[in-house]
Amino acid sequence: MKSVSPRGCARGFAVGVLLAACVVDVLYAGSDGTSLLPTASPVWPALAVLAVGLAGVLWPAGRPEWLTPQVRTAVPALASILYSAGTLLTLKANTFGPGEVLILLCLLFVAVRHCPPRWAWGCGALDAGALLLLPVRYLGPLDAGALGFMVAGLVLVGLFAGLAVYLRTMDYRRTLAVSETRRGERVAIAADLHDFVAHHVTGILVQTQMARMMAQTQPQELDPVLAGIERAATEALASMRRTVGVLRDSGDEATDRRPVGDLAAIAELTDGFASPVQQVTLRRDPAVSDDLPHEVQAAAFRVVQEALTNIRRHAADAMHVEVRLRDYAGRLEVSVADDGRGGTQLPAAAHGGGFGLVGLKERVTALGGELHAGPRGGVGWEVRAVLPTGALRG
Repeated sequence: MKSVSPRGCARGFAVGVLLAACVVDVLYAGSDGTSLLPTASPVWPALAVLAVGLAGVLWPAGRPEWLTPQVRTAVPALASILYSAGTLLTLKANTFGPGEVLILLCLLFVAVRHCPPRWAWGCGALDAGALLLLPVRYLGPLDAGALGFMVAGLVLVGLFAGLAVYLRTMDYRRTLAVSETRRGERVAIAADLHDFVAHHVTGILVQTQMARMMAQTQPQELDPVLAGIERAATEALASMRRTVGVLRDSGDEATDRRPVGDLAAIAELTDGFASPVQQVTLRRDPAVSDDLPHEVQAAAFRVVQEALTNIRRHAADAMHVEVRLRDYAGRLEVSVADDGRGGTQLPAAAHGGGFGLVGLKERVTALGGELHAGPRGGVGWEVRAVLPTGALRG
């Protein structure tokens, strides 16, 4: 059996109160002073106005499509205004009750909150005007009672309109926040695309140069190099296709397909980096868990990826690269060290803009970690990042 939510109970209670108030209106309008039943002639116009108003308040939104917020708020208000105007033209007094008051207040709330901006003020003014015109149906002088109702009506109009404006403002701010979040996520996705493609294309360039040299000296060893070029090109195309697909998708599921690596992907990354002339060793401390927060794993992957890319760009003469993942006093330490002396044969245009480590430092420090990059004691270069893990565990 499906349980009823508190919100559903509150909605049902509000609908019940509204319907009960409308019954009181009908009894007022049809009372002839001799019977409790609504038998007097003014009951039919009152019933019509109440029916139109209830349809505007209670009818499901968007069904049919032409029943827009401006239609459902303006038409009942016009019906109420015409009823009040008809009272003045026929010089026949009519009563009104709490049902019509509640309907007009609800329609005012819907108009201010849900109507398009250019319609909200007009529809809201119609509902407020219809509410304030109700006392004219008595056809009497504006005594203290009528003036008191108008004052109370103005207060209620201000309260309902103010609440609707507040909620509409909150909706707008929430929409802006979601848009900014998605925009920031897409900027990060674009940065990820740059990292992936730069890594793979740099690998293609290096291995192509290697293949050209081996074609003259060791043609029989070309197959592994060409296989590496093919693999790097395939991965680059897959990364681009996946990332562009995410950028084109405006739904909430876009972030679920963001091409961010993790600790397991670091092993694939190091395997793909290795070549016949460069050895890569991955040393992972058994104490490093696979259950680290996603942000930490992604940052660790980025550290290794950027460090390996820089080795290809700036230390092509490196013979051995060592990647370490270890637990460092409850934090994750990621280090990439090489034995290169800075020799490279890449064209100047392929060296990059020098902002990779800057962006990497921002990513690491945003998580509360530390990043160090510099020469080793003897020869080579080392990139080392320490990332907090305990505070981020869910």
